[in-house]
Amino acid sequence: MSLEKVGAILKDPSAPMKARYRALFTLRNLGAEALGAIGKVEDLPLLNSYSSCDTVELAETCQISADRIRWLDSNSETDISSSNPFHSVDPAPPLPGDLTVAALTAQLLDENLSLFLRYRALFTLRNMRTEEAVLAITLGFRAKSALFRHEIAYVLGQLSHEAAETALTTKLVDLDEHSMVRHECAEALGSLATSSCTGTLEKFLTDKERIVRESCEVALDMVEYEMSNDFQYANTLSKLTS
Repeated sequence: MSLEKVGAILKDPSAPMKARYRALFTLRNLGAEALGAIGKVEDLPLLNSYSSCDTVELAETCQISADRIRWLDSNSETDISSSNPFHSVDPAPPLPGDLTVAALTAQLLDENLSLFLRYRALFTLRNMRTEEAVLAITLGFRAKSALFRHEIAYVLGQLSHEAAETALTTKLVDLDEHSMVRHECAEALGSLATSSCTGTLEKFLTDKERIVRESCEVALDMVEYEMSNDFQYANTLSKLTS
């Protein structure tokens, strides 16, 4: 499908939500960039102006973005993409050195540190891709910041490790949890594609929060696709050509 057609689906409000999500992920995988990931120093004044706004999630996002830009500006010779097995543009770089899971977990959970530093611990743990690291990441759901808990769920979705299923399910079914955290947990469960995950997602297709309902729909579509012959063929071809 051409980029123009993919873009048209993404912008079409009448298109099914799962089709628009697929279009979004297609464009992202082709290198579409978000403004916050570009990292221009000239954007710092704007970000700083919103870093103390009343909307907590917006303020925290601007704080992290500003910290990332300042870090990039002072580490211009550092190649952070080579250490990222997921090839994503992350809001914070991993930490250097051979830090232990225990040390990284302590930094991840330290409420006295900036979110940027805690994000660095998070992405370092993610890049380890071990069950121990995954379980450590799930502890991040204890964080006070809903934005941080949302990022925890997103990273667990990237990892798609079965060890995270219990923690993700617990957060999805918690009706007192922030909807943006619950919706990210739903999508992460979709990436696991187990029968138990499918059963959980089906229960929340009628959730009172629209973003949760739609995320469950998208997640179930992901499960269906991953179980399809098209996905199995593409996955096999990828392994043979890598």
